[in-house]
Amino acid sequence: MRAGIVEDVTQTHTAPAGGVPALDDEQRYQAAVSKDPRFDGVFFIAVTSTGIYCRPSCPAITPKRENMRFHRSAAAAQEAGFRACKRCRPDASPGSPEWNIRADVVGRAMRLIADGVVDREGVEGLASRLGYEQRQVRRLVRAELGAGALAIARAQRAQTARILVETTALPLSEIAFAAGFASIRQFNETIREVFAVTPTELRRANPGGHPPQTPPRGHNPGGRPPGTPRYRGDPSPRTLRNPVEFQTNPAAPGLVRLRLAYRAPIDAERMLGFLAARAIPGVESVQDGQYRRTIQLPNGTGILSLGPLVPSPARRGPGYVECELQLEDLRDLTAAVQRCRRLLDLDADPEAVTGYLAADPVLGPLALAHPGRRSPGHVDGNELALRAVLGQQVSVAAARRLGARLVASYGKPLSRPDGSLTHCFPTAETLAAADPATLPMPRSRALALTGLAAALASGELSLDPGAERDRAEAALLALPGIGPWTASYIRMRALSDPDAFLPTDVGVLDALSRLGAVPAGTGAPVRARAAKAAAALAESWRPWRSYAVHHLWAYLEEKDPT
Repeated sequence: MRAGIVEDVTQTHTAPAGGVPALDDEQRYQAAVSKDPRFDGVFFIAVTSTGIYCRPSCPAITPKRENMRFHRSAAAAQEAGFRACKRCRPDASPGSPEWNIRADVVGRAMRLIADGVVDREGVEGLASRLGYEQRQVRRLVRAELGAGALAIARAQRAQTARILVETTALPLSEIAFAAGFASIRQFNETIREVFAVTPTELRRANPGGHPPQTPPRGHNPGGRPPGTPRYRGDPSPRTLRNPVEFQTNPAAPGLVRLRLAYRAPIDAERMLGFLAARAIPGVESVQDGQYRRTIQLPNGTGILSLGPLVPSPARRGPGYVECELQLEDLRDLTAAVQRCRRLLDLDADPEAVTGYLAADPVLGPLALAHPGRRSPGHVDGNELALRAVLGQQVSVAAARRLGARLVASYGKPLSRPDGSLTHCFPTAETLAAADPATLPMPRSRALALTGLAAALASGELSLDPGAERDRAEAALLALPGIGPWTASYIRMRALSDPDAFLPTDVGVLDALSRLGAVPAGTGAPVRARAAKAAAALAESWRPWRSYAVHHLWAYLEEKDPT
């Protein structure tokens, strides 16, 4: 078995359910015996003698082989009657890198479930986004994961609830609806089944948690104006049944602190530098090893702070990123966490990527020198796409300045600014309605920007986590002013595609020419030959071409910091 987790899985994989090459039970057992943290989140171990399930790296004594059962998801272990181990906390494992790689319906479904679509729209909404019947989605997901979409979403809600119980002092009744549960009873039953404790006991058993918060004055979970008396028949937090009825006072956003696990190693310094170079004033800031930005979520706005990264004590062990979220509506916690993970590419398997690229004569030295290289995604696909148009044929610094002007004119001001963070990036709807003549850019690019915004606002183009990547790229290329570079860059970052490549990118070609892999020169014919050679060379880098791009960009940054 190769050093990586996911072997022989390509971005274009479309095999039927169960067709992804998977570890057999003997390989899973060996991973458990070796306490290998790379497999945390890839599969789970249920122990029949104790009734618990664990991550492969659980520090407890390895159970007897005959007492071990293996599950592809935490939800499958829970449905089989097992509860989460209190020592290794398998529900807090990094996500499986498989779901970022796969482009089939199950991979797309898992990305959408992780983003909270089932909580917000139900299985019906999930199926609609995927373009399949509900029955087909249920069958395909269960066949591969051992549990249906509802069960997987339920396991995710339990983890969200656990975070809120342990990191805030919000009443448990409010946490239930913030985590996505439809009732207090469902919340209590799920916590008992998954963690073998009641919500109250879970809160008491967290002596090492963050300092509790005091609910903001005027906080009003029932939706009535502060000071309004409750009349007979008014809903209380214990009688609400629709999670949409839960409301958080927008004047006092919820503050949640947590840790986001990742698989070591990780090249944190370069990734932070990449984000800093592109940070738009008013929306983003990078200072003292911490990345902060505003974010628009399904139920409100928020501010996220990521960093510093805490390295693993062992080279191969798990590390984590400190994360702080200020949310107008705590129902957005699940989506916010997942978008932070996509931004920093925290579910990646760096050893698989490095092991594959290390054999290449061009990229091998770069991959071995920086085994933790990541391919940063984004927190908002629409925003990234619009920003990609701003970056057409200009430097990164110029695109950043242009973005700042756009934010000042069209951005949404925060109700509670935080230092330099004052606005959210303009929405597609806002820019679609803008007059191209008033935008601070050449008319052709302004038309491309408003045309893209209109396609996003109308739903003609979808860049959500479950978007079909090939179809989205084709739709982008059909829009005026959107060429292959822009479409590929959007595919790489907005859709977190690990196998996107930019053969015409100036930085990619300059790096490859310095490495002696493509012809050097500045003329159009020379550049065309170089781009053709780069595209041919990159075929051997599949399915990790996005990581190859970042290796080449980073190499150029080291050689020429300007």
